Amino acid sequence: MAERIWTGDPAFRVDKAVMTQRWLYLSAIHWRVDPQRVQAMLPSGLEVDVIDGSAWVGLIPFQMSDIRAAIGPPIPYLGTFPETNIRTYVTGSKGPGVWFNSLDISRLVPVVTARLTYRLPYIWSKMSIRRSEGRLEYECRRRWPGPRGTRSLVSIEPGERIEEPTRLDHFLSARWGLYTMLGNRLAFAEVEHEPWPLHRANLLTLEDELLTAAGYPGGGMPDHVMFSPGVTVRIERPHLA
Repeated sequence: MAERIWTGDPAFRVDKAVMTQRWLYLSAIHWRVDPQRVQAMLPSGLEVDVIDGSAWVGLIPFQMSDIRAAIGPPIPYLGTFPETNIRTYVTGSKGPGVWFNSLDISRLVPVVTARLTYRLPYIWSKMSIRRSEGRLEYECRRRWPGPRGTRSLVSIEPGERIEEPTRLDHFLSARWGLYTMLGNRLAFAEVEHEPWPLHRANLLTLEDELLTAAGYPGGGMPDHVMFSPGVTVRIERPHLA
């Protein structure tokens, strides 16, 4: 399957977006994982995406901001919140995409809405993002559906801009769609945004239980760390793949 690389061409854009949002202050912390271990956790119809023989799993904390319908103003209060997701990379009938193992956010209403519409495994958590002296700290502690009390604490120091992203940088960031399950059938939703502005980053603190809660090995130092100030995103409704 050929890589889908953003060109600015309208053919790469979402024609019928149901919502727009901004993903801000995003840290991307990744580990190499045995592809067979990831494949065993995927539904029928998806194959683990690998680069240089390795699958990758990411811990991705960021600020979700200004969620709005395709037309209209941002949703007040409920449309802005911290999020942390555990994700891996897959290919399916619609091409490369993201598979989410969990998505923690701090607003209960969006958790219920996203579980009912996109069927994504959102979790209601107590969360915060603190920025000071050029550093960011992300904290998460699960409330519902759990496991209650599972936590993550990450702090990073963003560094210089990556002017020429490597093949791996691109693999871990340039994903233009997500896969999910609608009932027992695989579905796909296209995602449109400009190329990520990527920065190197120093990992200062990592105390995470979300990775192991998702079924992956945890506790080791990550193999890749990046930061991005963010992008503006348009997303379509999921359709059967």
